[in-house]
Amino acid sequence: MSSMSKPKSFGMAQLILFLAIAILVIVVAFPVLLILFNAFWVNGEFNFASVVDILKEPETFQALLNSLIIATCTTVGSTIVGTFFAWLVTRTDLPHKTFMKSMFLVPFMLPSFIGALAWKMLLSPNAGFINQFFIDHFGFTGPIFNIYSYYGISGVEIMYLFPFVFIQVCGALERMDPTLEESARISGAGLFTITRKITIPLVLPSILSGALLIMLYSMAHFGTVAVLGIENGIYNIPTLIYERIHQSGGSFDAIRTGTVLATVLVVTAAFIIWLQRKILGSGHYQIIGGKSFRPMELKLRGLRYPLLIFCLAYIAFTILLPTAVIFLVGSLKTYGLSFALSNLSLDNYKFILFDYKVTRDAIFNSVTLGFTAAIITMFAGVMISYVIVKMKVRGKGILEFLGMLPFSVPGSVIALGVILAWSGQFGINLYNTVWIILVAYIARYMAFSLKANSAALEQVHDSLVEASRACGATMWQSLRDVVLPLVRPGMFAAFFLIFLPSLRELTVSIMLYAPTTRTIGVAIYTLNEDGETVMSAALAGIALIIIIVGQSIINHFTKKAGM
Repeated sequence: MSSMSKPKSFGMAQLILFLAIAILVIVVAFPVLLILFNAFWVNGEFNFASVVDILKEPETFQALLNSLIIATCTTVGSTIVGTFFAWLVTRTDLPHKTFMKSMFLVPFMLPSFIGALAWKMLLSPNAGFINQFFIDHFGFTGPIFNIYSYYGISGVEIMYLFPFVFIQVCGALERMDPTLEESARISGAGLFTITRKITIPLVLPSILSGALLIMLYSMAHFGTVAVLGIENGIYNIPTLIYERIHQSGGSFDAIRTGTVLATVLVVTAAFIIWLQRKILGSGHYQIIGGKSFRPMELKLRGLRYPLLIFCLAYIAFTILLPTAVIFLVGSLKTYGLSFALSNLSLDNYKFILFDYKVTRDAIFNSVTLGFTAAIITMFAGVMISYVIVKMKVRGKGILEFLGMLPFSVPGSVIALGVILAWSGQFGINLYNTVWIILVAYIARYMAFSLKANSAALEQVHDSLVEASRACGATMWQSLRDVVLPLVRPGMFAAFFLIFLPSLRELTVSIMLYAPTTRTIGVAIYTLNEDGETVMSAALAGIALIIIIVGQSIINHFTKKAGM
């Protein structure tokens, strides 16, 4: 009897494996491969010379250069800021460290393009509130800072991307054996000598890992450059792809240029990920182990409260100020008026939510797309994760690679890939429909589902399923009655980890939307481009409220699940 059941189970596992690979190939691998094919093959023939010609065009070359300049400035700045604050909250006696640590994580959940919109209102050369304040009260003849510049774009990205380094370095510092630091202190070394010569070198792999993630994200980032760069003729790769395709109405030349630029992003992403793994896998810094230590706390003495005030000022300037400006501008009767109570009203928010069809539909589209993508990806992720974690079948490594591929591929690449795959060339035309955005969301966020569900499944011991099977339950009954109830917290976490980012998503949606399929991010961006600053700010304020509520729900479920 047992000898007959094993082949059946093996065959079922192979079937699940085949279906899982088919889903990931169709949704993820096929669109990415189409980009590479369209970049290098012209009229059925391999043509590398035409790729070089496109990259040598002044506009495309400048976009590549701009991407490198912005990404480099952002990476250097974010690394310095993230490492400094991580050191403060983990290795010093800074007051209220737990609160400060949670506040430094807040930018991680806020959309940077909404922050860019706020800083545009604050520091645009002609109408920015801060620039106007200094001109009116301190006798300046021109703006004190032009946000439409490389420094402005990089500065805003630093505010929202430094948590990548902050999280990595905090983890490394908390796990680091403090013996060497204590030995140096006993030998008479001072605070800054210990930090410079011992602490920083030991956590260097974590610093570099976070810095490379920032480089990858910044190279592929659309929102901040679109809001602050295009107005001054600064395009990076994603914004140039968007401009070329939308201005030309999707012509062949524009698509071809887009695929070449997207290929550059794919190659860059692959190199950065390879470099990151090389650094983390070098094994030269194994003094940082998995064991948890109580880190040595360095005494700041007279610097304690000045540094606390500095941290609070940074949070106020980078988080509270732009957030307050978004809500205040969204409440103005007309943009340009002062923030006097007589000029403020909630009418814009009422109009956005109930009366204006464009924004009402955008909110509905975002919530519906986010919910649908989260449900589909959550269940697909459970199935694929089960194959990866629990089934002993050949080929499951392919699943893991395909599932994580979108995590390392820029959103603009995913968007361009689904345009090529589902615009009628292969018999299915989803272009200008809501379905093409849904397919792109599923591809983009599959990695989130795999990570959350795999972590939950790792905690389910194989003996529980074996005991269920021994009592006569089928494989499906064991999954339904044993596995799914145990991994439910992980599934909920996966749902919200997909639902929340999809609500604020812009990079994918801006490439795929039609007049009737705008999302919240697209509506905010297009309203701002059309000069409807007050309306875009009001919608951005509503989006921030939805995001904060959603993040609170995520925190609740992840704490409940012990994640």
